[in-house]
Amino acid sequence: MAAATFYIPSVNMIGSGCLEEAAKTMQEQGLRHALIVTDRVLNDIGVVAQVQQLLAAQDIQSCVYDGTHPNPTTSNVEQGLALLREHQCDCVISLGGGSPHDCAKGIALVATNGGDIKDYEGVDRSAKPQLPMVAINTTAGTASEMTRFCIITDEVRHIKMAIVDKHVTPILSVNDPHLMAGMPKGLTAATGMDALTHAIEAYVSSAANPITDACALKAVTMIMASLRDAVNDGKNMQAREDMAYAQFLAGMAFNNASLGYVHAMAHQLGGFYNLPHGVCNAVLLPHVQEFNASVAAGRLKDVAVAMGLEVSNLNDSQGAAACIAAIRKLAQDVGIPAGLRDLQVKEEDFDTLAANALKDACGFTNPIQASHEQIVAIFKAAM
Repeated sequence: MAAATFYIPSVNMIGSGCLEEAAKTMQEQGLRHALIVTDRVLNDIGVVAQVQQLLAAQDIQSCVYDGTHPNPTTSNVEQGLALLREHQCDCVISLGGGSPHDCAKGIALVATNGGDIKDYEGVDRSAKPQLPMVAINTTAGTASEMTRFCIITDEVRHIKMAIVDKHVTPILSVNDPHLMAGMPKGLTAATGMDALTHAIEAYVSSAANPITDACALKAVTMIMASLRDAVNDGKNMQAREDMAYAQFLAGMAFNNASLGYVHAMAHQLGGFYNLPHGVCNAVLLPHVQEFNASVAAGRLKDVAVAMGLEVSNLNDSQGAAACIAAIRKLAQDVGIPAGLRDLQVKEEDFDTLAANALKDACGFTNPIQASHEQIVAIFKAAM
């Protein structure tokens, strides 16, 4: 086993009511002028005002950038950066799901390192830590509040840039399930399937280690037990809290073992057609694992055990098939579209999508490396 390095924010708060605690912690850290990076919906429904109130009570001033797109763009980063400089902010707070977190990471990184966010595509390209960043999470899925991954869409090239950098790790992550109670069904389902994808891809990754394995398998168990309940009844606070823990565990797994072709391919669909990331992952997940089963059947059988399936009398390839069937069933139960055709994906784009997917850093740790033709074949199977 190769040597492993484990990345995670230095402080992480999870559980009902931890948001207030987070504002106190920021005050103790000497942070006084925050740029809040969020989206219009969270601003319109008053969540932003609620956070600003908690900050004001701790004598922390704040201004708001709420222009983040669902797939945050290079120009979102530039707009947020202009606001940050205008108000001379000393920290960045992201409020929302993966989109505001990623946008905020881009802003905080360029604020201290200079240049353009495109300069940091790839692994550990920055020289200095970003501006202190606090990530307040409102979805149970992406784990972007605690990872060193930042995904920004380059509008010119129509691709999602993967920025994997220890310097984009927030200093504090906050998962208060009360902020997640208002999440609509579709978003709960998509972000929950994103978390399942993180756990499974990390577990079969070529960079997996005993720490990431433990996190990944526990995440799978909790998601299988809670996601349907969280989707069916958004006010079920036990299911919401369990999903908050599960997605965080999955984040710990993939932040350190990385991912695979599900993400490498989903990033292309998201960048090309502006589709929701979690839905793309959910549709691709069983098809990529069918491809991986030729080398990772034993690992996929372990996932089946974590899912609560009775597979002790099956061989590895049968166990892997049971795991893949359970992924499909869960996706169906929570209302994920059946295939890429339902998302208006076009077969004539597969060549371009496959070529870009093979360049995505997430694919480098897939347990088996694919040819261009094999990636195209997976896209076709997922139609």
